[in-house]
Amino acid sequence: MDAWRDVEVPDLPGRGPEPRLSDTATGELTVAATGRRASLYACGITPYDATHMGHAATFTAWDLLVRAWLDAGHEVTYTQNVTDVDDPLLERAERDGVDWRELALRETDRYRADMTALRVLPPTFLIGAVEALPLIEAFTERLALRGVLYDLDGDVYFARCADSGFGALSGPDSAVGLSVAQMTALSAERGGDPDRPGKKDPLDVLVWRAERPGEPAWDSRFGRGRPGWHVECAAIATEYLGTAFDVQAGGSDLVFPHHEMSASHTRAACASDGRVFARVYAHSGMVAYQGAKMSKSLGNLVLVSRLRQSGTDPMAIRLALLAHHYRSDWEWTDEVLATATNRLARWRTAVSTPVDSATPSADVPAADAVLRAVRERLADDLDAPGALAAIDAWADVALAAPAGSVAPADARLIRDTADALLGVAL
Repeated sequence: MDAWRDVEVPDLPGRGPEPRLSDTATGELTVAATGRRASLYACGITPYDATHMGHAATFTAWDLLVRAWLDAGHEVTYTQNVTDVDDPLLERAERDGVDWRELALRETDRYRADMTALRVLPPTFLIGAVEALPLIEAFTERLALRGVLYDLDGDVYFARCADSGFGALSGPDSAVGLSVAQMTALSAERGGDPDRPGKKDPLDVLVWRAERPGEPAWDSRFGRGRPGWHVECAAIATEYLGTAFDVQAGGSDLVFPHHEMSASHTRAACASDGRVFARVYAHSGMVAYQGAKMSKSLGNLVLVSRLRQSGTDPMAIRLALLAHHYRSDWEWTDEVLATATNRLARWRTAVSTPVDSATPSADVPAADAVLRAVRERLADDLDAPGALAAIDAWADVALAAPAGSVAPADARLIRDTADALLGVAL
């Protein structure tokens, strides 16, 4: 499927440092890309009620990574999926009395419009699960040839015991440190079926769900049905990025089971190909609203589209998101948006103050020092709040100085820095 339209990124002088990320698996700060080509897979939306602030915060974080990579001189290949057939989508379509395909198309279009408004750079590949069905079936066939699948009443399961590396991301020996009991509980909470009778292991997961009455289904060598969620991302990631790539990204609620299982599927399918799946895992925190995690199931959503329709500047929304470190959990409030709106106004005033015949003041920090500070902050695990603080400090001095104190070249470089690295158009 088509992504949204591209965003023009201003050229900045020099090159930024190599971005480093806190790797979820190890807890260590790790260089995000080791070669000239940087590769990123980010799990995308299930399009039945997009785009809430949790989505927006997550995809803005990965946008910072892409921008920092580009600034460091990398060629970037970014793949993102859209899970346009899945239980939550089907349930919402039935509840609202609409065709599931119509719902998926409508919400995917809304998501594209929101990402465009927030000036998020589009992925190189935006791939829907339905269009990827041939890829997913071929990947599942590779698993079958490895002997790691089994049938249970027509459903096809992946035997997690076949992967000796299972748990590398979130298991007891990782920085996450989940026990098997904790994994089992999370599986039940997040779409799994650990209590299903007949499974060889409670943590085994569906890779192909046999057709149920009233549900969409497609023909395959495994019978009519539809793919599981984890194998969807494994198949798409390896098709478009190769069996090994730099960064797997998503919300922290995807660490287990989704990202653990996608990596496990890929190790089992591609073990003879050497190192497989992601070298670094990056996970964003959860955004709450009215005291609870913002989620579609709870219905406590603040939608980007509704804020935009109410007249809120998308750049204020983006600044509200950037005011929080991507790995932190935080709560959306009216005050958060008001603070961002005030910051946007101050920045815009600071870079647009008319210059008269006076000599620019030496009291206003040089813009190249601000650029350097923003680059350093983003390279340090995407420290967006630190980057905002660097521009805040410049703007405070510029606004307090007499008219004509800001050189036009400095104002232009501050505008370009905010635009190119933070995605904020001033």
